[in-house]
Amino acid sequence: MPPPLLTLEEHFLSTPLPPGLSTLYAAQLQHIPNMLAKATDLHTLRLHDMDAGGVALQIVSHAPGLSTHGAAACRAANDQLAEAVRASGGRLAGFAAAPMGEPEEAVRELRRAVGELGFVGALVDNHCGGVFYEGGEYGVWWAAVEELGVPVYLHPSWPSEGMMGRYRGGFGEAAAVGMASSAFGWHGETALHVMRLFAAGLFDRRPGLKIVIGHMGEMLPFMLQRIQALSKRWGKFERDFETVYRENIWITTSGNWSLDPLRCILANTKLDHILYSVDYPFLSNESGLEWIKELEKSGLVDEEQLKAIAYGNAEKLLGVKLPEGFVGASS
Repeated sequence: MPPPLLTLEEHFLSTPLPPGLSTLYAAQLQHIPNMLAKATDLHTLRLHDMDAGGVALQIVSHAPGLSTHGAAACRAANDQLAEAVRASGGRLAGFAAAPMGEPEEAVRELRRAVGELGFVGALVDNHCGGVFYEGGEYGVWWAAVEELGVPVYLHPSWPSEGMMGRYRGGFGEAAAVGMASSAFGWHGETALHVMRLFAAGLFDRRPGLKIVIGHMGEMLPFMLQRIQALSKRWGKFERDFETVYRENIWITTSGNWSLDPLRCILANTKLDHILYSVDYPFLSNESGLEWIKELEKSGLVDEEQLKAIAYGNAEKLLGVKLPEGFVGASS
């Protein structure tokens, strides 16, 4: 029988929906059944779907795209989420949204969300209008993150118009958008961001940072040996890339329902840095539960290792506990 599950790349859309987000999510809204209702519901429907997928505790965050809408939009979304967390009876917890285009405002909102709302970290867009976060203006952000001791989930986000040029070609716009986002580009751009943070010396200056990346590690586990070898040419670092990967990076399974990548990850990633996640509502909790059952039968992990991936590692990272009395997936 699968263990209870804790998931942490699980999204909602605030209401009213900020201008432009419905356009960004046009493909998802068209192709994922009941997606808008699931994304905007933080109560009955969400809890029903959690029960169906064996999810005891869900760490909820706003879906990508909010960062560019500024501090007021992030604050309103965080307040909406905090209210739902309080009403959930211990079934929900929160990751903060932050206006990453305004680093000082992002710090203020992070401190408020963690200190006043009780959130357990932040989930931020991988870039803000094409700008990554290794620059000096983001020093205040990373200093606050390390001081607070909470993880930051670096989540893929929609490409800026400047990024889109590399994905367009002799094919339709739907293919270009797909390659630039969930099919490939999101993951490569997030891996690039982690390398940029390393190359800028951030992890030497802030060795206590905790960075979470999804989708089986956004390609990094599969390129780890090559990045480790070639990054030695990038400058002098107190800790090499592989050490940073092992000490500062946690990865989740979100939305990647195959055992093949996990075989690689189990060979080169610390077990206690591997976390289960779903990517709800873009993917279903039930699909994730079927994958957990497949993993349980595969022999790749033993019972204790499966529990660690399913919920134990996330409990330690986030300082949370599964709600008592959860009985697992509904029949």
